Amino acid sequence: MKKTLMLGAALAALAFGAPAHAELKFKPGEDAARFTWANFEELKKVDLKGETLSIFGPWRGEDEALVRSVLEYFSEATGATINYSSSENYEQQIVIDTQAGSPPNIAILPQPGLLQDLASKGLLIPLGDDVATFVKDNYGAGQSWVDLGTYKDKDGAEKFFGFPYKADLKSLVWYVPENFEEAGYEVPKTWEELQALTDQIVEDGGVPWCIGLGSGGATGWPATDWVEDIMLRTQPPETYDKWATNEIPFNDPAVVNALQIFADIATNDKYVDGGKAAVAATDFRDSPKGLFGIPPKCYLHRQASFISSFFPEGTQLGEDADFFYLPPMASKPELGSPVLGAGTLVAITKDSKAAREFIKFLEMPIAHEIWMAQSGLLTPLKSANKDAYANEALKKQGEILVNASTFRFDGSDLMPGKIGAGAFWTGMIDLVGGKPAADVAADIQKSWDAIK
Repeated sequence: MKKTLMLGAALAALAFGAPAHAELKFKPGEDAARFTWANFEELKKVDLKGETLSIFGPWRGEDEALVRSVLEYFSEATGATINYSSSENYEQQIVIDTQAGSPPNIAILPQPGLLQDLASKGLLIPLGDDVATFVKDNYGAGQSWVDLGTYKDKDGAEKFFGFPYKADLKSLVWYVPENFEEAGYEVPKTWEELQALTDQIVEDGGVPWCIGLGSGGATGWPATDWVEDIMLRTQPPETYDKWATNEIPFNDPAVVNALQIFADIATNDKYVDGGKAAVAATDFRDSPKGLFGIPPKCYLHRQASFISSFFPEGTQLGEDADFFYLPPMASKPELGSPVLGAGTLVAITKDSKAAREFIKFLEMPIAHEIWMAQSGLLTPLKSANKDAYANEALKKQGEILVNASTFRFDGSDLMPGKIGAGAFWTGMIDLVGGKPAADVAADIQKSWDAIK
């Protein structure tokens, strides 16, 4: 589902670099309080004149314009010519290009599983232990990001292949500050406080949650994010990893418990706007609208950062609507502050000096700040200037990533398609329809067994 939202125009390719440059979005040296211009000066010492760097990525449309604005700085400083291209079917295209022996220098992909497959076939170049160490030391939840980019090569040896750049954040709860203020509610800091708030809203005659799982052929996917977030708040990250790969079965007690916790919310007529019957029937894009009703139809909505684009026109984040981090359980302090999300990973598919220097460029705060300042990019890089973010909402989201103790990729996206984008989705519809959590989990496991 999350991937289909990204689909856009067809193949696009354009070379840019020395000698003709597009105008840089922000003039080097200006607004020094927001940008780390020392990085740009350092980059000027790298001579790549006459070299061409080919980059294949997932970004098209507005995102393509944004990534090009970042790449221009690398080209301007080093003299390299950059060929950036994309495709509506980029997942298939990168497989075709690499297996045909005509890969780009750099491949940027949002699917760790696809990168793992390419690495196992010897189609990726290891980035090196020094790059892995950089990520571990300089990223929020650094070890999590290192693990996400580490795969077995064709000889079965684990190596670091995927450098994280541009993250997405899912562990958010949205609310209307005015509604909270009028009712005297406080933002909860623990899961237990969130549950107490839920019950208090009911006691006060309100409805706590707006939940909508509708999404056409992808109906059910929003519930998978709920379950994944709950797994990270009830189980060690290692258990989450085993669940995503079926090393523990889907009907393991740990998973059934997470399903039950979600079901206890989503199937409680007092807890959800419209009652449990409305959960699967309400389109996920419409579900947050209840926050803005007068009086409000609900007070809380758990959804990723992108959902604000479906708020009523003119909604000012931070004023008319705001969010808080979906809190951890006080009863599980050892699990820290886990974050669920997604993101893109940068790999070298054809080695060159320019490719190596490009990875070094991504270690620089400026490579993140240029995009941060235009919105659309969140980064866990601690050294990136948080004041570069285009607005306070993005700044708050960036801080959640930087302060995370654990980061885990969307579990359904890590599972085989027939599970993560199939049986898991339909199982969530069954769950909110009243089917027992244990039975739902058993059904999903049967589907998994059938494809082994």
